[in-house]
Amino acid sequence: MADELTGVRADGAGISGEMLPADEVHEQELADYTAEHHPLEEHVAEHHEDQTTISEYLESLLVTVILALFGTSFVVQAFKIPSPSMEHTLLVGDHLLVNKFIFGGTGAWYDKLLPYRPIERGDIIVFKYPYADHQHFVKRVIGLPGDRLKLVDQEIYINGHVLNEPYVQHDPAAMSDPLNSYFPPPAKLMISSQMLPEWVEELPKHVVGDEIVVPPGKYFAMGDNRDRSSDSRYWGFVDRDAIMGRPFLIYWSVDATSADYAKETTFWSRLTSVFDNIAHMPARTRWGRMFHTVH
Repeated sequence: MADELTGVRADGAGISGEMLPADEVHEQELADYTAEHHPLEEHVAEHHEDQTTISEYLESLLVTVILALFGTSFVVQAFKIPSPSMEHTLLVGDHLLVNKFIFGGTGAWYDKLLPYRPIERGDIIVFKYPYADHQHFVKRVIGLPGDRLKLVDQEIYINGHVLNEPYVQHDPAAMSDPLNSYFPPPAKLMISSQMLPEWVEELPKHVVGDEIVVPPGKYFAMGDNRDRSSDSRYWGFVDRDAIMGRPFLIYWSVDATSADYAKETTFWSRLTSVFDNIAHMPARTRWGRMFHTVH
């Protein structure tokens, strides 16, 4: 028969009754010969597969890192609250997600293409503090560019009208400060207050009568806890380019104090704090604040 052969064992003995196609016999003989006389080829193939697997893992890791960097740079970033300046809207120990993909008005070409909106009065914002590197503040926008603003008897007036502020808190136990009741202050009170020297020099340039006028591209921001907030009264306007985004969700809240965060001055102290919070998570978590939206 031209297309069939009797199967042959490796020792040469015939296998009665077993018929294999000729091409399968040749392929099997070639595989057996390769395995016996060229074991290195199999080892090289396995090594190549290992290298491919490692490269795939590295590629996946690289893509994940790039997406994470993109997300924290342009979309969402996490922050925590270390001070009581926004109580009771935000508490010390609240961990926030900040939407960085919400505000337009930067003048970039993509402003009109993306679903941005202008910054509005009442928005809570996260921004870079103008007088210290790597420090972020969270406050509420009170004055918009062009607004005339003043504080009289703890009430804010915008363009001659009292601003309704149901979110404001006052602490009777706070240290007396004239800027908690009146702003802009008379010149003699600027020197005696806690205002930064740079702001003491700059402020008179923006005062018209008994009001301060917010310049273009700037915002006047204040904390909800007015008696315990370092805000625009003390250091000046917030530049539009310094605004990073708007907090929208409390994803975790830890029962903590400002003193707890004051200890986190080094990498190791921050790392220790993280592990300590994880170890005591059930007891320290404010479960009732989890996944609350921020307004």
